[in-house]
Amino acid sequence: MATYTPSQVAAKTGFSLDTLRYYERIGLLGDIARTSGGRRTYDDDDLGWLGMVQCLRDTGMPIADMLRFAELCRNGDDTIPERIALLEQHDATVQEKIAHLNTQQQRISNKIQWYRDVTRADDVPSKVADSAPV
Repeated sequence: MATYTPSQVAAKTGFSLDTLRYYERIGLLGDIARTSGGRRTYDDDDLGWLGMVQCLRDTGMPIADMLRFAELCRNGDDTIPERIALLEQHDATVQEKIAHLNTQQQRISNKIQWYRDVTRADDVPSKVADSAPV
């Protein structure tokens, strides 16, 4: 199995070295292997886990929930139903955020169209009212 230095992991994942150390310190990363000289060394499993952590972070999961998920994963297959429940709850939250963002994006698109329509009109007003419908 391939191994990676912290710098290589930072480059591959986009996490800073400080973030990697922080995640290890708080227990979000399991025990990271070390060389005989005490330097951290990561493997493909660590990279896979960091990919999941990045997904959860990027979708807004709170650190406390990520820590709970990590703990459940370390506690074996008996915790799979709890993991599913945690991820389903997070998935529902993400869906709500997406729906909200879609609504807001539509409002922005409507405003853009309104401005385009106003600028195409023969009689362009000297001041465009920004309170126009969106």
